[in-house]
Amino acid sequence: MLTTTLHTLRTRWVTFVGSFVALSLGVALIAVMGLALASSLDAPDRRPERFAAAPVVVKGQDTLEVPTSNGDRTQKLAQPRAVPDEVVAKLRDLGTVVEDRSFAVRDESGPAELVGHPWSTAAFAPYELAAGRAPEAADEVVVSGDWARPGIRVRTDTGTVRVVGTVPGSGFEDAVFYTDARAAQLAPRSLQLVVDADAAAVREAVRDSAGVQVLTGNARRYADADPDRDSEALTAMNAMFGTAGGVTGFVSVFVVVSTFAFAVAQRRREFGLLRTAGATPGQIRRMVVGEALAVGVLASATGCALGSYGAPKLAEWAVDEGLAPRWFTIGDYTWPYQLAFWTGLFVALCGVLAASWRAGRTGPTEALREASVDNRPMTRGRWLFGAALLITAAVTLALALVTNPGELLQRKTYVSRPMLLITSVALLAPVLVRPLVRLIAWLPAQLPGAGGMLVRENAAAGVRRTAAVAAPVLVTVALAGSLLGATATLDQAKAAEARERTVADFVVTPAGDAGFDGPTLKRLRAVSGVEVSASSSSAVYVLEDGVALIRSEARAAEPEPLAATARLPLAAGKLGDLDDDSIIVNKEWRRHTVGERVDVWLGDGTRKSLKIAAVMTVGTGDNGVYVTPRNAPSAPVDRVDVRLANGADADTVAAALRRAVRASGGNVLTRDAWLRAMRPETNRTTRAGFLLVLGIALLYTGISLANTMVMATSDRARELAVLRLAGATGRQVLRLVGAEALMVVMVGGLLGALVAGLNLVGMWCALGLLSVWTSIEIPWATLAAAVGACAVLAVVSAVIPAGLSLRRRAVEWAGTPE
Repeated sequence: MLTTTLHTLRTRWVTFVGSFVALSLGVALIAVMGLALASSLDAPDRRPERFAAAPVVVKGQDTLEVPTSNGDRTQKLAQPRAVPDEVVAKLRDLGTVVEDRSFAVRDESGPAELVGHPWSTAAFAPYELAAGRAPEAADEVVVSGDWARPGIRVRTDTGTVRVVGTVPGSGFEDAVFYTDARAAQLAPRSLQLVVDADAAAVREAVRDSAGVQVLTGNARRYADADPDRDSEALTAMNAMFGTAGGVTGFVSVFVVVSTFAFAVAQRRREFGLLRTAGATPGQIRRMVVGEALAVGVLASATGCALGSYGAPKLAEWAVDEGLAPRWFTIGDYTWPYQLAFWTGLFVALCGVLAASWRAGRTGPTEALREASVDNRPMTRGRWLFGAALLITAAVTLALALVTNPGELLQRKTYVSRPMLLITSVALLAPVLVRPLVRLIAWLPAQLPGAGGMLVRENAAAGVRRTAAVAAPVLVTVALAGSLLGATATLDQAKAAEARERTVADFVVTPAGDAGFDGPTLKRLRAVSGVEVSASSSSAVYVLEDGVALIRSEARAAEPEPLAATARLPLAAGKLGDLDDDSIIVNKEWRRHTVGERVDVWLGDGTRKSLKIAAVMTVGTGDNGVYVTPRNAPSAPVDRVDVRLANGADADTVAAALRRAVRASGGNVLTRDAWLRAMRPETNRTTRAGFLLVLGIALLYTGISLANTMVMATSDRARELAVLRLAGATGRQVLRLVGAEALMVVMVGGLLGALVAGLNLVGMWCALGLLSVWTSIEIPWATLAAAVGACAVLAVVSAVIPAGLSLRRRAVEWAGTPE
């Protein structure tokens, strides 16, 4: 059989090249994602940046640490504590103490993320003046980098300042240095200090102060802004590459298995001839497996080579897009190649396993059949696995809706759940092909001429071929519709929640991070004809089941003004019962019975027992909790909701609000403008991750569609020759082939839309159970573009091979055995 195998590889080169292309690209994708994932597991050691030249840094408590039976649990505090005044006094006795402050600075002409500091801290980076002088007045600044020159004036969110000096850029921040006095006005709270003293003496001075940290050496990096950004970047990259790897791995396996199974199914008549010549079923099976093994080894090796080239390109793209830190590169790892190679070989063999069993059962009479009608396109195994996967998908969806509907809104769930449904629909596709074909081609078949009828009958007769070619289109449309539709539906649901909750006529926000000061709040409350509710962002921490320390975002506001300007989604209790001894929670909390007391930690780490005054619905998961301002110590007021009284003029009130915030800076927005500005959007990392997932998957499925179409059309050369002998012209044959390709794409598009629709309906039901009623958002434009691209690829990939086959005389093809 080895001679027969080699001869088959030579004569059926189009089929085997198609299988080779599908498998090598699939292995390349797995290798690329494996290399990217492996390279994102470890980060280089980060050294201090802003305080590289500082002798000792003393930092207030910024972490909540709670002991449990399973070890300590920690969370970052929403309101870190400043170093206590008595500790600062002790430190001043030891040496010079410099207070550090950091705050955002917004300027349209400068870099996007400017950060302000007092000038006295510049020496600890160290920054050195490159031009000009140090700031001496409140309206003077020194900037880092070359975006501004000494002498120019810059308009910021806190007023116009004059640049009097510049320092070289550091690479880790774009700094604006103010005088120490002006920095203290813009950021009144100082959370860390630089002490010029012996480290041992400093530790002795702060020994009795809980939570105060003394940082020296490499530990000074924890005083830098966002010291955990490398680990956070690694977590984000792991999630992104893990999701992309999972989806592309699924697509690769799906397409490769379909391609190999289709390649074997095309050769039914050939197997019949071999059986007629005396080949046993076992010999047929061994021949098919041997062919798959030969193609699998070569294609897997080629895929690994392609992966080694593509992985660095992916890393460069991730860095350029800001999705990965500047240090991210592809490391020297071998296990991704091992994984990709053996996975490719295993998938190739699995793809022909069931098909080879069926090939071995081919009877000798199959060689005498002239019709290519698929009488039994569905085997028992296909029925069994397809039905089992469909039932599994339905049962898991039902269980999730009954037990935990919020799980369906999690990204890992709505990314992974479509895979099960895609596989089940693809397995059961031959059952749906004939009805869909007859439905789509009903109108064309009624038109004059035999073209519409031939398209319908050819597609309906070759069910296995139609299902195999439609599979890549099914994956393309289902993935695009499910993933993009899920994020759009979830964003729409969050926007609906915000609209329902916001009843204020105006929303006023501060210009900087320091929030509104006391005089500004007094002026806002003095505006006549309005109800004013000032609120702050904070957090509350609760220990669930004795082992999990959970952080809940909190808003702090007085209950009476809050009731006048907001409509909370309460499921039990009353907003008016909120006081300094109570809290409003949501149903996500393990304990959420009105009147029950819960032990919590406030945003600054203070432990407190609060009574549950009311319970909100879960919603999309952003409802959080509500407390009074007394239970959000040190939290600045970052939002003021304003409700007009009966008869108040909106324009007059808006003008008065703008006058009230003019001195400190602030934005006055109408309710509609506020909702537009705060409309939820998928964050940049998630959006780029989806683009990565969909881009790779769609590119691969597009190539696979063209590949499968070439395989299918090349195998029909004899059939097309018969049409020529029956009187059809070359143009008519090409139009017929193109129309059939469009038909198959429409079948795949409808099946993909069915999968996407079922997934989105599941999410919509989950939102309804969580008391959020919104519309299902379907990305019609994206789906239309995907189907259009597939249609172009399919037509071109079908017409070109058909046109090449028509160059040969029809009588030569008709007399050639298949």
